Amino acid sequence: MKRFFYILLSVLILLPAGMKAQTDTTTVKVWTLKDCLNYALEHNIQVQKSKVSLLSGKEDYEQAKAKLFPSLSGSVTQGVTNYPSSNVKNNNTYTGNYGLNANLTLFDGGQRLNAIKQQAIQNDVNQLGITQSENDIRISLVQTYMQVLYAIEAVRINKNTVEVDSAQVARSRQLLKAGSISRVDVAQLESQLSTDKYQLVSAQTNLDNYKLQLKQLLELDINQDIAVAVPEIPESEVLTLLPSKQSIYATALATMPEIQSSKLAVDIAQLDKKNAKAGFLPTLSLSGSLGTGHASGTGSSFSSQVWDRYNEALGLTLSIPIFSQRQHKTAYNKAQYAITTSELNRLNAEKTLLKTVEGYYLDATSAQNQFTAATEKLRYVNESYTLTEEQFFLGMKNTVELLTQKNSLLSAQQQVLQAKYMALMDIQLLNIYQNKSIDVNY
Repeated sequence: MKRFFYILLSVLILLPAGMKAQTDTTTVKVWTLKDCLNYALEHNIQVQKSKVSLLSGKEDYEQAKAKLFPSLSGSVTQGVTNYPSSNVKNNNTYTGNYGLNANLTLFDGGQRLNAIKQQAIQNDVNQLGITQSENDIRISLVQTYMQVLYAIEAVRINKNTVEVDSAQVARSRQLLKAGSISRVDVAQLESQLSTDKYQLVSAQTNLDNYKLQLKQLLELDINQDIAVAVPEIPESEVLTLLPSKQSIYATALATMPEIQSSKLAVDIAQLDKKNAKAGFLPTLSLSGSLGTGHASGTGSSFSSQVWDRYNEALGLTLSIPIFSQRQHKTAYNKAQYAITTSELNRLNAEKTLLKTVEGYYLDATSAQNQFTAATEKLRYVNESYTLTEEQFFLGMKNTVELLTQKNSLLSAQQQVLQAKYMALMDIQLLNIYQNKSIDVNY
């Protein structure tokens, strides 16, 4: 009975600690590329700012349309006048004036209609700005995500290298005791183990830095950890056949938002020129008003004064620009220059797009060729290293030859990784410029 009591007491003492450990365990979300894209497009600050700009532009559009209608305002004025002279009957007089004023522009050379057209085009530009912001975050995420995947595999390779080094050192120490190899050979293997451990730490640091960059792109909280899903990517996906460079550029030229925005900017500049030209024309406006008032001390009642002073007015105003200190001519000339600048900006955007597409295309094809060559090289280097390792422990190869082959193997593995993820990254970037959805498998 006493033994049972001690067992039960031990369980009760250990139970809270176990429960606490279970409670403190947090699950780190594993992010796929699709998860990153969906989250960033919803939470990215620049994308949200672009959406706000569109909403603001829609308000400007409604205001521009409202200027086609007349304006109407009311006024109420209450006042008191003091007459300090002793000869007046009433020293203080109270007055009130009430009015309604309306104004309608009948002709302004089409400036209001042009303003409506301009704002409608600007709204299209703002909508394209949202797409461009989304493309920018897609490009940054693809680049950073691929760098993270590359860094993860680099860490794996370096870990495997350290494990192989450790096994070689352990075996060499046994051979040293048996007198099969010298102490110099063991020391060289131990030195290589230390070097590869340092490389592992460097690879882990690179991984941490890339994960931090990804976390910052997602704008996650400082307390949130991030883990990345590592997919199985077949060789066929790395070597996928690319469309022609010309077809990619033609598609990008027709769909990329920065190109469409540059074309719309030319249209806006042309409307600016029309508005500047309209500044030379007269403006015709119609105005009307209703008014009345009252004053104390007149001997008349409030109602009779309001009726007696009630008035209606209607007028036409023609404003003719005669001399404006060159304002209109300067505005017209600058509008013409703005059109030229917009055309040059459009041409520059097209050339920049061509440069970008050509760069990604060249990088993708080069990386695919390098991947094929590096994969073949790795197969031969791996076979050579295996044979050299066997011969070393049989005393047929020295330590320098073994380490040379091992470094060649590590270099070949890194080359395969670099070419692999460079090709995958550029393929995905070209998909963006072809207005294709990014592969959601990784």
